Amino acid sequence: MSKNLKQIAGIAALDFVDDGMKLGIGTGSTAEAFIEVLAEKVATGLSIIGVPTSERTRIMCEKLSIPLTTLDETPHLDLTIDGADEINPQLALIKGGGGALLREKIVAAASDDMLVIADDSKLVDPLGAYPLPIEVNPFGLLATRQLIDRCAGNLDLSGTLKLRMDAAEQPYLTDGGHYIVDASFGRIVDPEALAVALNAIPGVVEHGLFTGLASRAIISSESGARIVEAAVRP
Repeated sequence: MSKNLKQIAGIAALDFVDDGMKLGIGTGSTAEAFIEVLAEKVATGLSIIGVPTSERTRIMCEKLSIPLTTLDETPHLDLTIDGADEINPQLALIKGGGGALLREKIVAAASDDMLVIADDSKLVDPLGAYPLPIEVNPFGLLATRQLIDRCAGNLDLSGTLKLRMDAAEQPYLTDGGHYIVDASFGRIVDPEALAVALNAIPGVVEHGLFTGLASRAIISSESGARIVEAAVRP
Protein backbone atom coordinates (compact mmCIF):
# COMPACT_ATOMS: atom_id res chain seq x y z
CA MET A 1 0.00 0.00 0.00
CA SER A 2 1.52 3.29 -1.07
CA LYS A 3 1.92 6.15 1.39
CA ASN A 4 -0.58 8.12 -0.66
CA LEU A 5 -3.28 5.44 -0.27
CA LYS A 6 -2.62 5.25 3.46
CA GLN A 7 -3.04 9.02 3.73
CA ILE A 8 -6.30 8.87 1.74
CA ALA A 9 -7.69 6.29 4.17
CA GLY A 10 -6.40 8.16 7.22
CA ILE A 11 -7.90 11.48 6.14
CA ALA A 12 -11.26 9.85 5.35
CA ALA A 13 -11.33 8.26 8.82
CA LEU A 14 -11.33 11.72 10.41
CA ASP A 15 -14.95 12.15 9.24
CA PHE A 16 -15.94 9.59 11.88
CA VAL A 17 -14.11 11.31 14.75
CA ASP A 18 -16.20 13.72 16.79
CA ASP A 19 -15.08 16.17 19.43
CA GLY A 20 -14.96 14.58 22.86
CA MET A 21 -14.56 11.01 21.58
CA LYS A 22 -12.69 8.27 23.38
CA LEU A 23 -10.76 6.50 20.63
CA GLY A 24 -8.99 3.20 20.28
CA ILE A 25 -5.95 3.94 18.12
CA GLY A 26 -4.61 1.07 16.03
CA THR A 27 -1.20 -0.25 15.10
CA GLY A 28 0.53 -0.55 11.73
CA SER A 29 1.50 1.65 8.83
CA THR A 30 -2.06 2.58 7.81
CA ALA A 31 -3.01 3.35 11.41
CA GLU A 32 0.11 5.52 11.63
CA ALA A 33 -1.10 7.54 8.65
CA PHE A 34 -4.33 8.15 10.56
CA ILE A 35 -2.38 9.10 13.69
CA GLU A 36 -0.49 11.75 11.72
CA VAL A 37 -3.65 13.46 10.45
CA LEU A 38 -5.35 13.02 13.84
CA ALA A 39 -2.45 14.85 15.49
CA GLU A 40 -2.92 17.77 13.09
CA LYS A 41 -6.59 18.02 14.09
CA VAL A 42 -5.73 17.81 17.79
CA ALA A 43 -3.21 20.60 17.33
CA THR A 44 -5.94 22.82 15.89
CA GLY A 45 -8.43 22.17 18.69
CA LEU A 46 -10.02 18.72 18.32
CA SER A 47 -10.59 17.28 21.79
CA ILE A 48 -10.23 13.50 21.97
CA ILE A 49 -8.50 11.00 24.19
CA GLY A 50 -7.02 7.78 22.87
CA VAL A 51 -6.09 4.29 23.99
CA PRO A 52 -3.11 2.97 21.98
CA THR A 53 -3.10 -0.68 20.90
CA SER A 54 0.67 -1.11 21.15
CA GLU A 55 3.76 0.42 22.65
CA ARG A 56 4.78 1.60 19.19
CA THR A 57 1.48 3.45 18.80
CA ARG A 58 1.77 4.89 22.31
CA ILE A 59 5.23 6.29 21.58
CA MET A 60 4.09 7.82 18.28
CA CYS A 61 1.01 9.42 19.86
CA GLU A 62 3.05 10.86 22.72
CA LYS A 63 5.55 12.37 20.29
CA LEU A 64 2.68 13.99 18.37
CA SER A 65 0.98 15.26 21.56
CA ILE A 66 -2.19 13.17 21.20
CA PRO A 67 -3.77 12.85 24.67
CA LEU A 68 -3.77 9.24 25.89
CA THR A 69 -5.45 7.17 28.55
CA THR A 70 -5.61 3.46 29.36
CA LEU A 71 -8.42 0.93 29.39
CA ASP A 72 -8.06 0.73 33.17
CA GLU A 73 -8.78 4.45 33.38
CA THR A 74 -11.27 4.52 30.48
CA PRO A 75 -12.74 1.03 30.01
CA HIS A 76 -15.41 2.06 27.49
CA LEU A 77 -14.50 3.63 24.16
CA ASP A 78 -16.62 5.20 21.44
CA LEU A 79 -14.68 4.03 18.40
CA THR A 80 -11.56 2.11 17.41
CA ILE A 81 -9.82 2.96 14.13
CA ASP A 82 -7.34 0.36 12.93
CA GLY A 83 -5.95 -1.29 9.83
CA ALA A 84 -6.20 -4.90 8.68
CA ASP A 85 -4.16 -7.41 6.72
CA GLU A 86 -7.25 -8.89 5.06
CA ILE A 87 -10.97 -8.03 4.98
CA ASN A 88 -13.75 -10.29 3.73
CA PRO A 89 -17.22 -9.16 2.53
CA GLN A 90 -18.70 -9.67 6.02
CA LEU A 91 -15.88 -7.50 7.45
CA ALA A 92 -14.26 -10.41 9.21
CA LEU A 93 -10.58 -9.53 9.40
CA ILE A 94 -7.13 -11.01 9.63
CA LYS A 95 -4.98 -8.76 11.80
CA GLY A 96 -1.71 -9.09 13.64
CA GLY A 97 0.91 -8.59 10.97
CA GLY A 98 2.38 -5.92 13.25
CA GLY A 99 2.27 -8.24 16.25
CA ALA A 100 -0.29 -6.27 18.29
CA LEU A 101 -3.33 -8.53 17.80
CA LEU A 102 -4.07 -9.17 21.48
CA ARG A 103 -4.19 -5.51 22.49
CA GLU A 104 -5.92 -4.59 19.23
CA LYS A 105 -8.72 -7.06 19.93
CA ILE A 106 -9.08 -6.02 23.58
CA VAL A 107 -9.38 -2.37 22.57
CA ALA A 108 -11.80 -3.10 19.71
CA ALA A 109 -14.01 -5.18 21.99
CA ALA A 110 -14.12 -2.31 24.50
CA SER A 111 -15.42 0.05 21.80
CA ASP A 112 -18.95 0.76 20.61
CA ASP A 113 -17.74 0.43 17.03
CA MET A 114 -14.68 -0.45 14.97
CA LEU A 115 -13.74 1.30 11.75
CA VAL A 116 -11.20 -0.45 9.53
CA ILE A 117 -8.96 1.52 7.19
CA ALA A 118 -7.18 -0.21 4.30
CA ASP A 119 -6.53 -0.13 0.58
CA ASP A 120 -8.56 -2.16 -1.90
CA SER A 121 -5.93 -4.91 -2.17
CA LYS A 122 -6.93 -6.00 1.36
CA LEU A 123 -10.45 -6.96 0.26
CA VAL A 124 -10.50 -10.73 -0.26
CA ASP A 125 -12.95 -13.62 -0.35
CA PRO A 126 -12.24 -15.87 1.42
CA LEU A 127 -9.68 -14.87 4.05
CA GLY A 128 -6.42 -16.76 4.31
CA ALA A 129 -3.93 -15.77 1.63
CA TYR A 130 -2.24 -13.72 4.37
CA PRO A 131 -0.86 -15.98 7.12
CA LEU A 132 -3.05 -15.96 10.23
CA PRO A 133 -1.10 -14.70 13.28
CA ILE A 134 -1.75 -16.82 16.38
CA GLU A 135 -0.35 -15.47 19.65
CA VAL A 136 0.79 -18.30 21.91
CA ASN A 137 2.31 -18.78 25.34
CA PRO A 138 5.99 -19.79 25.08
CA PHE A 139 5.35 -22.62 27.58
CA GLY A 140 4.50 -25.85 25.79
CA LEU A 141 5.02 -24.35 22.33
CA LEU A 142 5.32 -27.68 20.49
CA ALA A 143 2.20 -29.08 22.15
CA THR A 144 0.27 -25.92 21.30
CA ARG A 145 1.41 -26.07 17.67
CA GLN A 146 0.25 -29.68 17.44
CA LEU A 147 -3.16 -28.71 18.82
CA ILE A 148 -3.42 -25.84 16.31
CA ASP A 149 -2.59 -28.25 13.51
CA ARG A 150 -5.18 -30.73 14.78
CA CYS A 151 -7.95 -28.16 15.10
CA ALA A 152 -7.20 -26.86 11.61
CA GLY A 153 -7.41 -30.39 10.24
CA ASN A 154 -10.83 -30.83 11.84
CA LEU A 155 -11.96 -27.86 9.73
CA ASP A 156 -10.30 -29.21 6.55
CA LEU A 157 -7.54 -26.63 6.80
CA SER A 158 -3.86 -27.34 6.42
CA GLY A 159 -0.68 -25.38 5.94
CA THR A 160 2.64 -24.37 7.41
CA LEU A 161 2.81 -23.17 11.01
CA LYS A 162 5.84 -20.89 11.26
CA LEU A 163 7.19 -19.36 14.46
CA ARG A 164 7.72 -15.65 13.84
CA MET A 165 11.31 -14.52 14.36
CA ASP A 166 12.75 -11.05 14.98
CA ALA A 167 15.65 -9.31 13.27
CA ALA A 168 18.13 -11.11 15.55
CA GLU A 169 16.65 -14.49 14.55
CA GLN A 170 15.16 -14.93 18.00
CA PRO A 171 11.46 -15.68 18.57
CA TYR A 172 9.48 -12.48 18.12
CA LEU A 173 8.01 -11.28 21.42
CA THR A 174 4.73 -9.40 21.57
CA ASP A 175 4.13 -6.51 23.97
CA GLY A 176 2.66 -9.13 26.30
CA GLY A 177 5.77 -11.35 26.15
CA HIS A 178 4.21 -14.05 23.95
CA TYR A 179 5.28 -15.74 20.72
CA ILE A 180 3.44 -15.60 17.40
CA VAL A 181 2.85 -18.58 15.13
CA ASP A 182 1.92 -17.55 11.57
CA ALA A 183 -0.45 -20.12 10.05
CA SER A 184 -0.58 -20.31 6.25
CA PHE A 185 -3.98 -21.97 5.77
CA GLY A 186 -4.63 -20.56 2.29
CA ARG A 187 -8.46 -20.43 2.40
CA ILE A 188 -10.46 -19.76 5.56
CA VAL A 189 -14.04 -20.18 4.40
CA ASP A 190 -15.54 -20.16 7.91
CA PRO A 191 -13.50 -17.75 10.07
CA GLU A 192 -16.05 -17.90 12.89
CA ALA A 193 -15.65 -21.67 13.27
CA LEU A 194 -11.86 -21.42 13.21
CA ALA A 195 -11.96 -18.62 15.79
CA VAL A 196 -14.03 -20.78 18.16
CA ALA A 197 -11.70 -23.75 17.71
CA LEU A 198 -8.55 -21.70 18.34
CA ASN A 199 -10.10 -20.08 21.41
CA ALA A 200 -10.49 -23.57 22.92
CA ILE A 201 -6.73 -24.31 22.83
CA PRO A 202 -5.20 -23.46 26.24
CA GLY A 203 -1.83 -22.36 24.85
CA VAL A 204 -3.40 -19.93 22.38
CA VAL A 205 -3.48 -16.48 23.97
CA GLU A 206 -5.27 -14.83 21.02
CA HIS A 207 -5.53 -15.06 17.25
CA GLY A 208 -5.80 -12.57 14.41
CA LEU A 209 -9.34 -13.44 13.32
CA PHE A 210 -11.52 -10.44 14.14
CA THR A 211 -15.16 -11.38 13.61
CA GLY A 212 -18.22 -9.34 14.55
CA LEU A 213 -16.18 -6.31 15.60
CA ALA A 214 -16.03 -4.04 12.53
CA SER A 215 -19.24 -2.59 11.11
CA ARG A 216 -17.67 -0.58 8.29
CA ALA A 217 -14.41 -0.09 6.46
CA ILE A 218 -12.83 2.81 4.61
CA ILE A 219 -11.23 1.41 1.48
CA SER A 220 -8.83 3.64 -0.43
CA SER A 221 -7.77 3.39 -4.05
CA GLU A 222 -6.23 5.69 -6.63
CA SER A 223 -9.72 7.11 -7.25
CA GLY A 224 -10.27 8.02 -3.59
CA ALA A 225 -11.93 6.50 -0.53
CA ARG A 226 -15.22 4.62 -0.22
CA ILE A 227 -17.19 3.19 2.68
CA VAL A 228 -17.83 -0.55 2.74
CA GLU A 229 -20.54 -1.91 5.02
CA ALA A 230 -20.63 -5.50 6.23
CA ALA A 231 -22.38 -7.74 3.68
CA VAL A 232 -24.96 -10.31 4.75
CA ARG A 233 -23.65 -13.82 4.27
CA PRO A 234 -25.69 -15.59 1.55
